[in-house]
Formats: sequence, C-alpha cells, structure tokens
Amino acid sequence: MYIVILGRQPALGLAELERVFGGTSINPVSDQAATVDTSLLDIRRLGGALKAGRVITELNGNNWFSASQAIVQHYIKAWASFDGKITLGISAYGFEVKSADVQKTGIILKQKLKKHDVSLRLIPNQDTALSTATSHHNKLGLAENKVELLVVKSKNNRIIIAESTGAQNITAYTKRDQERPRRDAFVGMLPPKLAQIMINLAHPAPSARVLDPFCGTGVVLQEAALMGYQVYGTDIATKMVDYSLDNLRWLVETHHVTINPLLHDGDAMTTKWQPPIGAVVAETYLGQPFSAPPSPKKLEEVTKNCDHIITEFLKNLAPQISPDTPVCIAVPAWRDQSGNFTHLPLVDRLGQLGFRPHEFHNVSKNKLLYYREDQIVARELLVLTKI
Repeated sequence: MYIVILGRQPALGLAELERVFGGTSINPVSDQAATVDTSLLDIRRLGGALKAGRVITELNGNNWFSASQAIVQHYIKAWASFDGKITLGISAYGFEVKSADVQKTGIILKQKLKKHDVSLRLIPNQDTALSTATSHHNKLGLAENKVELLVVKSKNNRIIIAESTGAQNITAYTKRDQERPRRDAFVGMLPPKLAQIMINLAHPAPSARVLDPFCGTGVVLQEAALMGYQVYGTDIATKMVDYSLDNLRWLVETHHVTINPLLHDGDAMTTKWQPPIGAVVAETYLGQPFSAPPSPKKLEEVTKNCDHIITEFLKNLAPQISPDTPVCIAVPAWRDQSGNFTHLPLVDRLGQLGFRPHEFHNVSKNKLLYYREDQIVARELLVLTKI
C-alpha cells in the first residue's frame, strides 16, 4: 500500500492515479492525499503526485501526539543498531499542529537514538510539511539512510504513517522544460508534468503509438517517448514540426533514449493520419491569451472560434481511430472575476462527435481544470474514448 501527496490541483492527481492503477484501488483519505493499493508505484511516472511513500502503519486517532508517540517508539526499535548517519525529515498533513511540534518529534527521536550511538540529522523546517524542493534536493526516500516520514490525518479519524519513496523530480522537469533548444511562448508553454498527466489520463497500452495532432514544440511527444511510447506528431505550422524534431533530437542526446518519431505537417481539421494510432493526447487550440477577463462579446467570439476548430478536429479524428481508442485533450475554459468558468459548447455534445467521456470513481470529470490563480484561460482536460 502506498500513499500519494497530491499536487496543487488534487483532482488532476486523483484522476491520474485512477487511470493508472484503477478506480477501485484509489482511496482519497484527505484533501491532500490518497492511498493506492499496489505493490509498485514509481513517482517519476506521475505528473500529479508531489510525494509518494509506502505505508508502514495506520493508527486510530486524529491528534499529533498519537502520531508522535508511534513514530518515536517504532524508529527507536528500527534504528537502534543502524550503522551510519540517518537524515530524517518529517512532514505532517491535515493536523492542527505547529511546525515546532513536528520538529520536536524528530528531536526526541534524535536524542533517544544518540543513547544507542546512532547519529541522526533532522532536517529543519518552518512548516509542518517539507516542501517538495526540500525533499527532492535532500534525496529523501531514495536511500536507506535518507528518510522522510509522511504523516497524514485522514477524514475518518485515522492516522497514516508512510516512508517516502521519493518526491517529484522538479530538477528533471525544469531541465526538460527550459533546456530544450526550441521553445515558443506564442504557441503556449505546456508544462512537462501536465503532459505526463495527460498521457496517463489517456493510459495507452504499453508501447502504443501516441498521436499529438497539435504537436507544437513537442512536449507531449517528449514525455510520451520517455514513458516508452512510440510518438507521432503533426502540426499545421511547418516551423512547429521542425521544432518538435529538434527537441526530440535533443532528448535523444541528453536522456539517452531511442526515438523513431513520425512527424509531418497537417491541419488537425483535415489531415489523414497514418495508422496505427494507439492513443491521442494533445493540447488543442486555446485561442488568444488574456490578462483580464474579456468582454462578453469578445468571449463569445473566442469561444465560437475555438469550439469550431476543435469540433472539426474531433469530427476528422473519429473515423480514423478504432473503437475504444483513448483520447485526452486539453481545451480552453475561460475564468471570470468570480472564479466561474465558461466552457466550450462541444463539451455537452461529445457523444454526437463519436466520443464517450470517461467516468471516474473519485473525481467529477468537470473538475479536471489546470490553471494558475492569475490565469484567465484554463486548460480543461477531456478524457474520452472513441465510441
């Protein structure tokens, strides 16, 4: 059993876990975390997970004192004869507790282990939970002597204690995002971790060919290749196809992977793609960016334009892929000053276009929105299956 600490928009992480491990294997235990009933979980393949850990025990209760006692008692026994120095971080989630109380647990454990001649370095922290960056840079969970305890208070008055198996590799994501030779802010900057989430939401069969009909600079193709899929990209702009190819060549050189991409020009509304297509993953046309909510007239114009392009794309795609082919596309949704969203009309007529929305166990499909607080245009993720 594993526990996963979810990202800034937990619904996306939950949906990703469901698609990868199956809906009945996932149990959301709090707003921040979910348990996963599996024997193996690799956080490097999950864009929506900040941290993951193997569950070592569960307790009745809901206060930090109970968790602290259990931690100290367990690890005095477990580490009493440990040979070498231990680096320890403790992260508490969902408790009404001060960071000093969390640190105190580590200090007590350190003092008691010292009597057994065991050296422990406690990572200082001003918050109740270590940041992802701190966990990552200290390599917590990646070695026997580098431990982070993930302590989560669940909704049903249970306390879950887990040992981290790693944190999100923000260094790798940054490298793949910023060190690629070709980037273009005008066509959008799809974050690699969001591309990874989208690929997992499609959940292609192993080694399947993943098509991105709006490939841009190739972020989806890049992430799919790293996950072991074949990649196929098209774009209406020849420059974008060239950019994708340059970035994939860079990936081969820097990440030592073998990629045999299929790339060519093509308007997503009319292109005839080459079979086989195992899955479709794409950030579609999002329209123009906005720094403030547009006027009702402008919003109507932009919505109509985006809806037309993406509708024609789906009409073109449907007869070219086999039934049950998985699809995950990002489409625009516009947020107003009250935090409400305007969605594309096509969202309500996907069946007429030949696609069935995926129904999740623990997440409403209407919650799959990726955005920052300062953004007007959000990415709405549609997880579909060809009928």
